[in-house]
Amino acid sequence: MISIENRKGLPYLLIVVFVMLTAIPAKSQQIPHYTQYMFNTFLTNPAVAGTYKFYQMRLNNRYQWVGFNDAPYTVNMSFFGPFEKRDMGWGVNIGNDATGLTSRTNVMGTYAYNMQLGGSGLRISGGLSFGLLMYRLDGSKATTGEDSYPGFDPAIPTTNTTKITPDGAVGFYLWSSSFNVGFSIQQLFAQRMKFYSSPIEDSKLKQHYMLSGGYWVNLNRYVELETALILKYMIKSPMQAEWNGKLTYRQKTYQMWGGLSVRWKDAVSILVGGTYKNKYSFGYSFDWSLLGISKYNSGSHEIMLGYNFDKIK
Repeated sequence: MISIENRKGLPYLLIVVFVMLTAIPAKSQQIPHYTQYMFNTFLTNPAVAGTYKFYQMRLNNRYQWVGFNDAPYTVNMSFFGPFEKRDMGWGVNIGNDATGLTSRTNVMGTYAYNMQLGGSGLRISGGLSFGLLMYRLDGSKATTGEDSYPGFDPAIPTTNTTKITPDGAVGFYLWSSSFNVGFSIQQLFAQRMKFYSSPIEDSKLKQHYMLSGGYWVNLNRYVELETALILKYMIKSPMQAEWNGKLTYRQKTYQMWGGLSVRWKDAVSILVGGTYKNKYSFGYSFDWSLLGISKYNSGSHEIMLGYNFDKIK
């Protein structure tokens, strides 16, 4: 319950305003982000489906701003892999992202096709995702205190409102044995979300443009260095840049890694994890916020669980 019936409740009023601004109006990114995106690039680019020689499953859980009331919580399950005898792939993404009064659930199916670029060792893939988005706005959780703040009440619906709409994404992915470059567009249809009888301006889902790249090199027979960069942009919003780097120590039956992530003007993160028998994966990251909001929370936690099936190509 969010109560702002007196001056002490003013911080909660600011929280409500923050949620309303980030959920629908297009002044900040509307889709969740993941610190460990480099371990599941299928989350940000549908063209990745079919680029591996095996099927894989990934479960990502993100607990953001722990200790902050009604803080964002995100969970996603991905399953994707190649066709055995064709240069194609398919996959499924199921996710839920909740922040305060709002939550969104996606169910997306993906198809991708890849091909060799001459004799260069490069391959390129194109992918398309299509599915449904269920968006919920639960105004019944807010007590706005009309007596203390007259005129504020109409800004938030007082009922639990749910909207279901088609959703889509498109992407392209170029890769070799040592690097990759990808480009994708999320929320492809940029459809309007009508929570009110007369929708407010820009009350719609905005297209998100993502440009990513990664490079990896073996420092010796046991250690690999991998770096990744992703740029996210939404029209009328600042571009967000995020860099990840990790060192992986390899043995015959297991791998262990540690790394660092920097989200420009937002957060710094540490990453640790490992893989056993090239099948079972675990990753953990912890984010320190660089914003003023860091005074009111104890950081963000993210957990990744993965399983790789046997090779089929």
